[in-house]
Amino acid sequence: MTARALDGIVVLDLSQVYNGPYCTLLMAQLGAEIVKIEPFRGEPVRWRVVGEQQTAAFGLLNGNKESLRLDLKDPRGKELFLRLVARADVVVENFAPGTLQRLGLGYEVLAEANEKIVLASGRGYGAQTPQAGQRAMDLTIQAVSGVMGSTGYPDQPPMKAGAALADFFGGTHLFGGIMAALYQRTATGRGQHVEVAMQDAVIPSLTSNIAGYLDSGGTLPERTGNRHGGLAVAPYNVYPAADGWVAILCMTNGHWQSLCGLMDREDLAADPSFATPAARVAQIDKLDDFVAGWAGGRPRDDMVANLQHAGVPCAPVLTLSDVMSGPMVGPDSMIRPVKDADGQVSYVFGSPLHLTGSKPVPSTTAPALGEHSDSVLTRTLGLTGAELATLRAENVI
Repeated sequence: MTARALDGIVVLDLSQVYNGPYCTLLMAQLGAEIVKIEPFRGEPVRWRVVGEQQTAAFGLLNGNKESLRLDLKDPRGKELFLRLVARADVVVENFAPGTLQRLGLGYEVLAEANEKIVLASGRGYGAQTPQAGQRAMDLTIQAVSGVMGSTGYPDQPPMKAGAALADFFGGTHLFGGIMAALYQRTATGRGQHVEVAMQDAVIPSLTSNIAGYLDSGGTLPERTGNRHGGLAVAPYNVYPAADGWVAILCMTNGHWQSLCGLMDREDLAADPSFATPAARVAQIDKLDDFVAGWAGGRPRDDMVANLQHAGVPCAPVLTLSDVMSGPMVGPDSMIRPVKDADGQVSYVFGSPLHLTGSKPVPSTTAPALGEHSDSVLTRTLGLTGAELATLRAENVI
C-alpha cells in the first residue's frame, strides 16, 4: 500500500496557463512528482498583468510542483528532456497544435525514449473538427461551443461565463484520460497518447440547453438569463432579498409545495394550473413575480435558512469578497493560504478529490522559476556541479 494514490508517478509538465496546470495540480495533490518545465522567461501566467511580480493565478495552480528551466530548442536541452522522459511516466502539454512535432518531440519520439510514457495533450478543438489546427483559449471555446450563445438574456448580446469553464473542464477531463491510460498500462505495459479537446469537454455541460432546443424543436430562446437553460424548471431564478440575492429552484412538486407554504400561499399550492413542472413553466413570468414579491422584503440569510429547513434548494449569491472571507479559505479548504521561506503569504488551490485511502498532500507554494533545476537534474540524471554550471552559463537551463 502506498500512502497516496499517485506515489511514484513522475510527471513532466510542459503545460501553461490554466488547462494543463490544473490537470497536473490534481495529480500533485494525489502524490505525483510534478516537474514543471518552463522556458527561460517562465510560462506566460507567471508575470501576466503585474510585471516582475509573480501573479496570484500562477500561485493558485502550481503549488506542490518543482520548476526546471530548460531550453527545448537547444539540442542539449532536448537531449536532457528525452533523458528525463526515459525516467518519467507522463508528459503533459497544451501547446498550440504541432508545437511538439516542430520541436522534434512528438509522441513517436517520446515513446522511443520510453515505451511506457503517457503523453497527455490538452487541445482546443477535436482532431476531427474544422478548427483542429487552430489556436484556442477559454474565450474562443466558449464562443464556438455554444456557451456564450446560451449565456445572458434573450434581448442582450451573448456573454461569456464568468468562470473559465473550458480551461478547467478540459483540464479535469485530461486528468481523467491520464488516469485511464496509466491503468491500461498496467495490463499492456505500454503508454499511449491521450488528447482532450476543451470544446469536447464543455459540450456536455450544455445538456439542459441542448435538451430544451431538441424538445422544443428549436423554438426556445437560447439565452434565458438566470432561468433554467432548457426552460424545464420553474421557479428557477435569482431573486432579490432585502439585503442581497438568493438563488431558488423547485425541481419537484414537493419543492413547490414547500415553497408555497413558506410564502403563505396555500392558494397557489392548491391551484391545478401550477400543479406540474410543465404547468409552472408555462406561467414562468407570473411565478417569478410571486417569488420575487415574497423574497424582496426578507433578510437574505434568514430566508435561506428557512428555505433550507423546508428542503427547498437555494443558496445566497455570494461575491468574491464573500468567498474569500468565508469557509472556502483555510488550511484544509479549497483556497489555502501558504507561507514561503520569507513568511510571505500566497494562496494555492486545494483538491476537490477526496480518497479515503490516499493521504492528503500538504500544500506548498508555487516554485520560483528554475528553483529546482539543479536538484531535478542531479537527482534524476546524475549531472555534476560542473555540468550544471556549464549548462547554465550557456543558457540551456
